[in-house]
Amino acid sequence: MRDLKAGMYINSTNELMDSFFEHTTILIVKHNEEGSLGFVTNKSFEKSLHELIEFNHAKPYPLMDGGPVDRDHLFVLHSLPDLIKGGEQIPNGLYLGGNMEQVIETINTRTVNQQEIQIYIGYCGWDIGELEAELKEGSWTFS
Repeated sequence: MRDLKAGMYINSTNELMDSFFEHTTILIVKHNEEGSLGFVTNKSFEKSLHELIEFNHAKPYPLMDGGPVDRDHLFVLHSLPDLIKGGEQIPNGLYLGGNMEQVIETINTRTVNQQEIQIYIGYCGWDIGELEAELKEGSWTFS
């Protein structure tokens, strides 16, 4: 089995049918001694950013359903470190997090797309060893 690391994509298998993870692809953004964290990259959320009360001043912008954990918060991946400060660099030229005011300002004042900024509601999380066990049992495959 390949070594799991940040920047990799995994796909759900038939083992996860009839669950939140059915037909999902997840980008792993952290994998360390504490566990793993990732975002579902192929599930849209039913609302747009501007439909959320605290972001009603934002332009319409698609939200992604990032996972079943911590669905009360937004999480940002972006490729614009010159415009959005404070993000943690991860593989694939992406940054996790950053100044949310700058995220909204960038969306409102520039032409950006989901290759440049992705906003997720919730995330996927695993304790140390859990995701490796799920890969071994066949619940996930590497993309």
